[in-house]
Amino acid sequence: MAHLMTAQLLLLLIWVTECARVRTELLNVCMDAKHHKEKPGSEDNLHNQCSPWKKNSCCTANTSREAHEDISYLYRFNWDHCGKMTSTCKRHFIQDTCLYECFPNLGPWTQQVDQSWRKERILHVPLCREDCQQW
Repeated sequence: MAHLMTAQLLLLLIWVTECARVRTELLNVCMDAKHHKEKPGSEDNLHNQCSPWKKNSCCTANTSREAHEDISYLYRFNWDHCGKMTSTCKRHFIQDTCLYECFPNLGPWTQQVDQSWRKERILHVPLCREDCQQW
């Protein structure tokens, strides 16, 4: 009986260790996408809303600046394409862009895609209650 319990505990320990290893491999990595760096690192000159990621970032300073432009080369997209966007609304979308471009811990929500401009995307990233309340 003791031998069986020891074997079961050993299997449980191996399973828990493997699960933890897989989870940590999903962190501190950059997506395989057009404007992302190959691997995260410090970027001292990240612009405005992207600056929280300056110690460990998947975006460059140039990408962070472009995320704040009304018409950006990042996606060839105009924030005001449906009319003048309020500053609060624009701030929300810029923050979303900074998260997508700069955050190195999106691995758990990253999925493979076959698109010309990216090989991975994020899906089902959880929202913070504060973000929803501010929106």
